[in-house]
Amino acid sequence: MRAKLTYVVTAAVLVFYFVLAGSRGVLLIRHGTLLTVTFGVAVLILPVIGVWFLWKNTQFVRRANALAAELDAEGGLPVDELVRTPSGRIDRDSADAVFARRREETEDSPDDWRSWFRLAVAYQDARDTPRARKAMQRAIALHANKPVRA
Repeated sequence: MRAKLTYVVTAAVLVFYFVLAGSRGVLLIRHGTLLTVTFGVAVLILPVIGVWFLWKNTQFVRRANALAAELDAEGGLPVDELVRTPSGRIDRDSADAVFARRREETEDSPDDWRSWFRLAVAYQDARDTPRARKAMQRAIALHANKPVRA
C-alpha cells in the first residue's frame, strides 16, 4: 500500500510539473518572436516525453499487478523464503540461491509467464532491477500471447 501511495503522489507531482512547464511553453510561443517560439517548443517537448514515460510506466505497473493477482488466485505467488539480516535487508546469498532455482525453473519452461514472473521477483530480490523489469515485460508479453523480443 505504501508503494502505491508513493507512486500516486509522485505521479501527481509530475503531472503538476508537466502542466506548469507546458503552460510556460505556451506563453513563450504566444510571445511570437523566433527565439521565444523556439524555446517554447523545446519546453513543450519535455512534458510530452514525461507524460509518455509516466503512461508507459503506469501501464507496466498495472499489467504486472494484474499478473500478480492472477498468480495469487492460482496460489502460485512465490513464497518469501529469503533470509534477512537483523535490520530486515535480504541476505545476498539467500537471494542468489532462490534466484538460481527460479532461473532453472524458467529455463525448464521458457514459454510459461508464471515462471518469468517468479524470475522477475527473484531478480528484484537480488537487487537487479533492469533484469527484473525485462523478465516482467517478458511475463506480460507471454501472458498476452504477444511475440516476445529476445
